[in-house]
Amino acid sequence: MIMTNRLLTVEQVAELLGTTARFPRRLIAERRIEYVKVGRHVRIAEHVVEAFVAAHTVTPARRLRGVA
Repeated sequence: MIMTNRLLTVEQVAELLGTTARFPRRLIAERRIEYVKVGRHVRIAEHVVEAFVAAHTVTPARRLRGVA
C-alpha cells in the first residue's frame, strides 16, 4: 500500500481501514495515532495511517514440521 502525505478526514481514514468513524475517533481520543488539528477539524496524514497499519500487522507463526 503506497500512500502520500495527504491529510484525511476521520471518515476517509475509517473507509481506508474498513471501519466505522468511531474507531479512528477513539484512536485520536486515546492519543494512539498522530493527528493534526486544522482549526476545529481533525486530520490524519496518510503516511500515519500506513505506519499504524504496519505497526499493528501480525505475521503468521510458522508451524514446525512433524508437530500436530
